[in-house]
Amino acid sequence: MTKAEIVNAIAKNIGKEKIEVQAIVEEFMSVVRDSLKAGDPVYLRGFGSFIIKHRAEKAARNITKNTTLVIPAHDVPAFKPAKSFLKK
Repeated sequence: MTKAEIVNAIAKNIGKEKIEVQAIVEEFMSVVRDSLKAGDPVYLRGFGSFIIKHRAEKAARNITKNTTLVIPAHDVPAFKPAKSFLKK
């Protein structure tokens, strides 16, 4: 499902204009992004959590050139679904 499909579904379900819903969805994504950049996780009870995972420094290989690269430690965003979200 794309962002446009999400906006269309929400607009249809609650009876609001697509432009209004799109602004809300964009702002939600902006708030989540800013929170993760600041290092703060976002918890959505019953849905899941947007968290930051730390990746340690590691050695990688370029097999075509037969060289070794060092990938520095870095943080990556991740989503962890809630247990109730996984149950079906």
